[in-house]
Amino acid sequence: MAKKETEKKEYLTKRILFSRTKKAFKDAAEDAMNLVGYVVVAEDGWVVKKHQDGRVERIKELDQVEQPQRIILD
Repeated sequence: MAKKETEKKEYLTKRILFSRTKKAFKDAAEDAMNLVGYVVVAEDGWVVKKHQDGRVERIKELDQVEQPQRIILD
């Protein structure tokens, strides 16, 4: 079956991918918050539990990881 000439293809660009991923994570976090009353996230070097009433409970400090130095080739 031939496709219609007027049918447009939507290409998956980096911008579209990031936008939809961000929305999906936000929606999932909101659903989790409504379901169990809290979400666990990494924030400012800590793993924290954010409660529905606004409380933030620090669970564990994350270890700092050294980033490898950039290699610039001539």
